[in-house]
Amino acid sequence: MAHTTPLSAPAGASPGALHTIASSRLQGSRTRPDNLSVGVIIWLASELMFFAALFAAYFSLREITTNAVAPGQTTMWAWGASHLDNTWFGITFPWFATINTTILILSSVTCQLGVHAAEKGQVGRTGSLANVGGWGLREWYTLTFIMGSVFIGGQAFEYANLVSEGFVISTNAYTSAFFLATGFHGLHVIGGLVAFLLMLGRTYMSRRFTHEQAVHAIVTSYYWHFVDAIWVVLFGVLYLLR
Repeated sequence: MAHTTPLSAPAGASPGALHTIASSRLQGSRTRPDNLSVGVIIWLASELMFFAALFAAYFSLREITTNAVAPGQTTMWAWGASHLDNTWFGITFPWFATINTTILILSSVTCQLGVHAAEKGQVGRTGSLANVGGWGLREWYTLTFIMGSVFIGGQAFEYANLVSEGFVISTNAYTSAFFLATGFHGLHVIGGLVAFLLMLGRTYMSRRFTHEQAVHAIVTSYYWHFVDAIWVVLFGVLYLLR
């Protein structure tokens, strides 16, 4: 059973420590927001502008190339979208991408459950692994990490299939826009996975779960929810908008 310490516990010496833990590290300051949280929110706003630029470029290319197509010819975008479809159950639809997207969306749920555990100071589970209701931050964030890794693996698998069909970044404007948008998003997801590993490693290296670690867990969730939300928009634009 993992040891858990509520964040509201009084300051004191943690096992093996030489000095007491400052109250501000255990409870934080109630008079102002954490600097780390504010900084991450501002940084995510700049990242939002980056993806907004990618969307603007995508729609500009789409309008220009579609208007240049001769009547009766297939547009570049219709050709590209057909490569993203799968015919399953007799229905043509981007099934694989939909499943991969669902996994990423559900990972936001598990991530938020980890945040709830962090806010209560529950770093590890209180019971067996089968008792999901007793899971702590580590278990929920580990599951989120696994789901995010599955998403990245699914995206790599889809890339391999597209390349085998001659759908590469240099083929035309559509493929360039597709790989740039999804590729940059994939790099952001990988960055989120690294953040989860750092967060989990920090909980194992520290002898006591502090307010600082709780804030670290919360801002990591900010980033993860952000990349999930961006992917939902990307999925709608690239896979559903024809």
